[in-house]
Amino acid sequence: MSEGTQTRLTGALLRRVDPPVAIAFGCIIAMLLLGSLYSRSFLSPEYLLQQLKVASFLGVIATGTMIVILLGQIDLSVPWVVAVGGMMSTAATGWGPVGEAMAIPFGIACGVVLGLLNGFGVAYLRIPSMIITLAVNAVAQGLMVVHTGGFSPQDSSSPAMRKLATGDFLFGLPNALLVWAVVGAGAIFLLNRTTFGRAVYGIGNRERAAYLSGIDTQRVVLVAFAIAGGLSAFGGVLLAGYASKAAQAMGDAYLLPAIAAVVLGGASILGGRGSYLGTIAGVILITLLQSILSVIQMSEAGRQITYGVVIIAMLLLYGREGRAR
Repeated sequence: MSEGTQTRLTGALLRRVDPPVAIAFGCIIAMLLLGSLYSRSFLSPEYLLQQLKVASFLGVIATGTMIVILLGQIDLSVPWVVAVGGMMSTAATGWGPVGEAMAIPFGIACGVVLGLLNGFGVAYLRIPSMIITLAVNAVAQGLMVVHTGGFSPQDSSSPAMRKLATGDFLFGLPNALLVWAVVGAGAIFLLNRTTFGRAVYGIGNRERAAYLSGIDTQRVVLVAFAIAGGLSAFGGVLLAGYASKAAQAMGDAYLLPAIAAVVLGGASILGGRGSYLGTIAGVILITLLQSILSVIQMSEAGRQITYGVVIIAMLLLYGREGRAR
């Protein structure tokens, strides 16, 4: 192969690399090197594998968040949809052997129902997604308070939930990481190889044009929010399995990180642009940032300040690129 051909191939490859994704992966490498200055174990395979396991829970939730953001919408019901998934799946385990067998699908189904409420409000009632998802989040919170009587849930997760969240099955890889890989592969196929995925990008770019081209925009929005609700609830199921029980505030820590991971991975908050590879990078980046702040034993106030500054800095760096286009 001639030198000129190699140069052209290299140039073509570089042009195909999404700059935000490259920046995100560059920041991941920088954080790994920075963390190794404080702890030699930071680069050990065991520690990195543990971080990927922790990232898997956020990764599953962020997958649904990404689909909604690609539509140009936002889902603020994540905290209590996650809690509903965890609390309803653990509640099902108290129904005997049949309940244990149905715990995981039942928790996910509850999230799908809440997602359908979000999607119906956005698609058919034309309520802004920020408003309807906040309302559904409040309704879910109220339902869970009624369900528990205001006390902490007493039900435990099923053995299958614990195995899925904490066990390992293949080559010592955590099951949670394998679950995220399956969910991610499904999302990539759905977004890149199906009519639904093309419709999601089309609606995010210009909903009216998508409608005039023959896309059933209302149905696509409804299904997208249902998927997001199911994945958020699935994240709650995994978290309940990881902790062996559910908690009322278990989803509060995942709203901002889920949105930030998607946007830091290069997705436009205005919709129509983004890749799942970027979301993977964003999830790992957020997880490593949280880990580094813990390793250096920074105070809680310092953690929150640093966390916010890094997110704002990266959003200023490329998060508004979609608006410029």
